[in-house]
Amino acid sequence: MKYAVRYASSARDDIKRLYACLLDRDENTAKRAISVIESAMKMLADFPFSCRKASVDNPFLRELVIPFGSAGYVALFEIEDSETVTILAIRPQHEEDYH
Repeated sequence: MKYAVRYASSARDDIKRLYACLLDRDENTAKRAISVIESAMKMLADFPFSCRKASVDNPFLRELVIPFGSAGYVALFEIEDSETVTILAIRPQHEEDYH
């Protein structure tokens, strides 16, 4: 069974912020980062339960680690039901928490 993967508006804002930050340094790196993030999100359509739990209290709130360069990104998502996964936030791994 495949899950529909949707983005909360906050996650879309995170992607724009990450892209803009990288774009200031290197356009090719910015494009590659977004491509890597988008590819990782596609994996959630098949295997959302393979990702680590983000909360002791909510087994459906999970994090996906996305390797990129020397660090990478972490996507916070929730398995809404048997058909839908919602990406809630995306942050660089070096940031302390989600915004």
